[in-house]
Amino acid sequence: MSNESTELEKVIVRVVATLGVIACLAGIGMLLAFPIKWTWNATMPYLFGLPALTWGKAWCVNFLCGVLINRGSYKSEK
Repeated sequence: MSNESTELEKVIVRVVATLGVIACLAGIGMLLAFPIKWTWNATMPYLFGLPALTWGKAWCVNFLCGVLINRGSYKSEK
């Protein structure tokens, strides 16, 4: 019976650790959205007449740039 409880505790610890890592990464992504918002709102409406970004839209731009610009896949041939 103690073997089953230690296995269950290991699973619970892994799940909590995984959720903690996901929460930390999401928090970092949310914090990185603020400079994008400030930079966009300081330049784009005045230069190109584009609308100002909200925090949520800035987070989406940050996410899309991270997905579309994959830093690890480019290999230069020199």
